[in-house]
Amino acid sequence: MLEFVVLLARSDEAKEVELLALRREVATLRRHVKRQSFEPADRALLAALSRLLPRSRWGAFGVTPATLLTWHRRLVARRRTYPHRSPGRPRVDEETTALVILLAKENPRWGYRRIQGELLKLGVGLAVSTIARIMKDSGLGPAPRRTTTWREFIRAQASHILHRDQPPKDLDHRRHFPPQCSVGHPAGQERGG
Repeated sequence: MLEFVVLLARSDEAKEVELLALRREVATLRRHVKRQSFEPADRALLAALSRLLPRSRWGAFGVTPATLLTWHRRLVARRRTYPHRSPGRPRVDEETTALVILLAKENPRWGYRRIQGELLKLGVGLAVSTIARIMKDSGLGPAPRRTTTWREFIRAQASHILHRDQPPKDLDHRRHFPPQCSVGHPAGQERGG
């Protein structure tokens, strides 16, 4: 802007002489350089200056008129559009990441879904895959798998049935379900016979 103000203060003859010298310098440089590279600031300036000259004089810019028009369109589009955001989900903040790690360390038997449920109670919504990634990045694996045997399953079901009917406290549920008993066969009978 300062150069533009100084340029206005010069006489017309001085401007024309300087313009001729600059044109000669540009012509000499174009002979030595195969392809020019323009920085974004150069493109913006040339696109703005092209609006001040008639189209017949655009050959002075060293690029085709179509290139100048493309630069101008991009310049206008950038001013009228929203600021560019990087694609994908926004990063999880450090406080939430620390909370996930804390919950996982203090409750090693909790799985991803349980941690997700606890976070939802606190008003923090995270996907299960995000929780898994956070735990993996911090060196924590998933909760250990609980393998239940059939014997444990049957005992738990029997206990549930007995507690539902409120049996006496001294009742031993093993008396009602002898170990030889199989489903559908009375006690003491062999299968297949």
